[in-house]
Amino acid sequence: MSEQCVEYIRGDFCVTTDKRRLDISAIQNYLTQSSWAPGIDVATVKLSIEHSLCFGLFDGERQIGFARLVTDYATFGYLCDVYVLLDYQSQGLGRWLVECCQAHPLMSRLRRIMLVTDSAPWLYEKLGYQPLNRTNFVWQINRPDIYL
Repeated sequence: MSEQCVEYIRGDFCVTTDKRRLDISAIQNYLTQSSWAPGIDVATVKLSIEHSLCFGLFDGERQIGFARLVTDYATFGYLCDVYVLLDYQSQGLGRWLVECCQAHPLMSRLRRIMLVTDSAPWLYEKLGYQPLNRTNFVWQINRPDIYL
């Protein structure tokens, strides 16, 4: 699907959906050390970016954060790989990044947007996400060590 790039500016910071600006090495470096994708290889990161709507967070030309929406571009989206580098945390940039994701024109058309996380539930709750704690409602096959 051909995507039109969207940008959001806040001072020296920019969130963009322009995949040409993404620093694949920086993304892979962060993800491989994350709790959810330890050991992920660069080829897998490239493929995941190619097949997703991505949001890069930049301080000037330096990529300092990222978020990815896996979507069918019609009814469903799964927000994942959300991060802001440690040196930039506690500045409201994580919240702004997710707000930019939610402000993207596609998001208003999606019937269901999912998120799986064990960090910052207070942030996602403020932005409209609600926990799914219903028995036998959400199912998964989880292979956390697949990249190791």
